[in-house]
Amino acid sequence: MNRYRDWLEQAERDLGRAELDIFFDYWEWACFTAQQAAEKAVKALLMQRGLIAWGHSITPMLRCLEGIDVPETLVEFAQLLDAYYIPARYPNGFAEGKPADYFNKQKAEDYRGKRA
Repeated sequence: MNRYRDWLEQAERDLGRAELDIFFDYWEWACFTAQQAAEKAVKALLMQRGLIAWGHSITPMLRCLEGIDVPETLVEFAQLLDAYYIPARYPNGFAEGKPADYFNKQKAEDYRGKRA
């Protein structure tokens, strides 16, 4: 059974959650949740094409898509989101302080203007 639709639907819900995180000023969580939404959406695409979807890094998953011309701007966006995967959640992602000290509204909203 190919469950790509389940992954895509959850990606859409995660994206909605990122909007809520922005609304309530949880910038670091908006960044992480946007990364999760993109990861799940790309995994859905891979699954739909019968490919193995493994890991959490969006960039290499996009690069393994054969027969699809992935725009470079989408790869750059994936790189941005991949950089949010760990530091947005864990205090040891930075030399000092908590993730909330390093994320702001601009970072949290970056994904809105870069949708491909």
